[in-house]
Amino acid sequence: MNPQATLIFITSLMLGTTITISSNHWIMAWTGLEINTLAILPLISKSHHPRAIEAATKYFLTQAAASALVLFSSMTNAWHTGQWDITQLTHPTSCLILTSAIAMKLGLVPFHFWFPEVLQGSPLTTGLILSTIMKLPPIALLYMTSPSLNPALLTTLAILSTALGGWMGLNQTQIRKILAFSSISHLGWMAIIIVYNPKLTLLNFYLYAVMTATIFLTLNTTKVLKLSTLMTAWTKAPSLSTMLLLALLSLAGLPPLTGFLPKWLIIQELTKQDMALAATLISLLSLLSLFFYLRLAYCTAITLPPHTTNHMKQWRTNKPTNVTIAILTTITIMLLPIAPMILTIV
Repeated sequence: MNPQATLIFITSLMLGTTITISSNHWIMAWTGLEINTLAILPLISKSHHPRAIEAATKYFLTQAAASALVLFSSMTNAWHTGQWDITQLTHPTSCLILTSAIAMKLGLVPFHFWFPEVLQGSPLTTGLILSTIMKLPPIALLYMTSPSLNPALLTTLAILSTALGGWMGLNQTQIRKILAFSSISHLGWMAIIIVYNPKLTLLNFYLYAVMTATIFLTLNTTKVLKLSTLMTAWTKAPSLSTMLLLALLSLAGLPPLTGFLPKWLIIQELTKQDMALAATLISLLSLLSLFFYLRLAYCTAITLPPHTTNHMKQWRTNKPTNVTIAILTTITIMLLPIAPMILTIV
């Protein structure tokens, strides 16, 4: 793609995200979401492959439906209360419609079907944008409306998302689809706590974005898209593969890595809110996703030759590792010891 065009699309993405996050009025938030949707479509379909075009079409249709629901919810609220302010969403029907719209935008169960397909049809860099930056405006809207939302509905959506995100990722061989189901599972953790402690949701999102960015950029460096290719990637960049192993375990939420921090805090907060059953259930369901993270980690670093994959050996590259990947990997692995400092900031 033309560098100027790419620059325009990336700038539009940042603009749309900023407008939605900083707006008080529903129409401005909706405008930001629309700018975001239109800016990401060319980035999804830039390869001109039928699968990429299909992914862009699916993405456009679901996001357009979700945006229409956001508009409908805000208009219903304005009709009943006379308020267009985002924080003044008080009408129960509006809250219900908005929760459905945001769930559709994020890819929460039962509106998750589009997300793995779109991620599978996109390049790795666009997949990273879809998994991180594109999730920020809807989460910001949830954050602003969190006092009015229905806790029972969000808890149900969260537990279903964690269950299906772990369960449907078990049988996948395409890494982008595995990461899509991983994203759905993590969104479940964010949704369950948004009503009780919204700042914890934001912390979880930031850490998830850093860990996912590490994994996507590492896979983009080694040009890996399938499990079978991942098995032969060790010879290409051994140190990078080792870091990928640790990043995957961090995303799975294993101590003493960074990914354990948000899960630990969320379980603690749920227990304080007398939701020990929900905390136990969501913790047990996250073991499903732990299985496919371990499978990825196993393919990354533990299946060393000789093994039976029908792939050509890849030459070891002398290219230095990107500084961005180095910084992100450090954050992904080593943030747990400074948890008290992070909590004082949050």
